[in-house]
Amino acid sequence: MANKFSTGLFGLLSAQAIRAWMSTHDYRAFFYDPTTDPRLGTDEPRIYLFWHEYILVPLYLRGHCDLVMLLSKHRDAEILSRVAHHMGFGCIRGSSNKGATAALLKMQSRGKNSHITITPDGPRGPRRQMAQGAIFLATKTGMPIVPMGFGMSYPKRAKSWDQFAMPLPFSRVRCVIGPKIHVPSNLSRDGMEAERLRVEKVMNDLTLEAELWAEQGGTREGDRAEKRKARIRQTTAQISKPQIAIAEETRRSA
Repeated sequence: MANKFSTGLFGLLSAQAIRAWMSTHDYRAFFYDPTTDPRLGTDEPRIYLFWHEYILVPLYLRGHCDLVMLLSKHRDAEILSRVAHHMGFGCIRGSSNKGATAALLKMQSRGKNSHITITPDGPRGPRRQMAQGAIFLATKTGMPIVPMGFGMSYPKRAKSWDQFAMPLPFSRVRCVIGPKIHVPSNLSRDGMEAERLRVEKVMNDLTLEAELWAEQGGTREGDRAEKRKARIRQTTAQISKPQIAIAEETRRSA
């Protein structure tokens, strides 16, 4: 009981500290398809992917957006699950190493009404190398994958397998969100591997794009400033006509 209480308290205090720390930064985002923003609702549940080292960015910016985060069953992830809860995320526990089948069943169920977020190189790496779990989930559920890339102008990196990034105060944080990727159903083993490599490359390309943007600063056509807005809900009817036009053009040129 004491351990649960202390873990819960530490999770709450950590969430408050993250909010305070991350609020000092300058955030800008570019969406290749603006309709993929989870703030717009869950009319079409999606699988959002980003590398483990940058988990603080979506954790801060996209709380209370019907997002469910896959976390490992490792003891260290218990605190992260409490932090994610206080930041406005649901959680499913499991990984490719432990509890994979149960986690997949839960994700299939939650994916009917919620978005799923996965760090596909977690919980143990290798860094920026994608496991097949997200591809398997996409091919079984038909949910599209939305790859995401993040960058920071002044990151302080941990000496961990993922080189976990903590932005120094008043850093530029940049987010580049790719268009939806639809994974075919009934893939063979070779087909799964081909899709894994394809999505991994897109994620790494987006991450490098975001890191370069953060380093250089400035804005880009079609980007926007980002701020945390807790418990916000929007519908797809609130997407502006210019945004829809950009999204249609993106789909036609893909």
